[in-house]
Amino acid sequence: MEAVILVLVLLFLAFIGAGVYAAVKVVGSARRSVDRTISQARRTVEDTALRAKSYGQPGAAGEVAQLRLSLRTSMRATQDALHAGVAEDESLRETLALFERLSAHGLELEAELRRLEREPDKAGLGRRLPALRERTEQITHSADALRWAARDRARRFADEDLIALNEQIDVEAGALRHWTTPAADSGPQGQPRRPGRARTAGPGPSPDARPWSSAEGDEGDDRAAGGNAAAPGPDAITGRDPNRQQRYPWQKAPRPESTP
Repeated sequence: MEAVILVLVLLFLAFIGAGVYAAVKVVGSARRSVDRTISQARRTVEDTALRAKSYGQPGAAGEVAQLRLSLRTSMRATQDALHAGVAEDESLRETLALFERLSAHGLELEAELRRLEREPDKAGLGRRLPALRERTEQITHSADALRWAARDRARRFADEDLIALNEQIDVEAGALRHWTTPAADSGPQGQPRRPGRARTAGPGPSPDARPWSSAEGDEGDDRAAGGNAAAPGPDAITGRDPNRQQRYPWQKAPRPESTP
């Protein structure tokens, strides 16, 4: 009895532990989903604000906003492409490591550009713009090169897979058509002709070669052939003469009626 109670207590504790673990996982997943949504909304708002500043503010401030927008767009697109491709191609992990190093320089430039947006000295900002533009172009060019190389690699693998699939389909289609026979070996409806017994022209076997033939039978055959050629009227309804019927070796002779 004590063992049964102990087992029930352990099962109850196991159920409680499983419930707590599932609740923690659900709460963590919901929190990550909320954080991801908030981050995406924040990025969307920042990109919209930068786009508005790049078109609405003239001079150095508008160009700084344009540099930030191009940097963020290029880095985000490359990051998404590499993270999506590394799940199918393990060789992209080295490329992803290079992008992480590039991201450090991109984040540093992003922070500097954000500070320069609030710079009151527009003349000093104008003097620093050529260097900032060059750094931004270097980083975005490298990010674009990594992204396009990853896409070209994925497309190349897809093309090779498609070519191999087409070859396999051609081989399978040829195997499915292997049953087709030439027209000469087919029947009137295109069906293969079944092998049969060959017929030879010439006179038939002699009566002596047929041990079961009889003179009456031959005469009956001749009369039947002649009657078919002459096409007489309907035959009279008469009974068969057992003495004129064709006999075969394996048939027994009819017994007379007087035989007991």
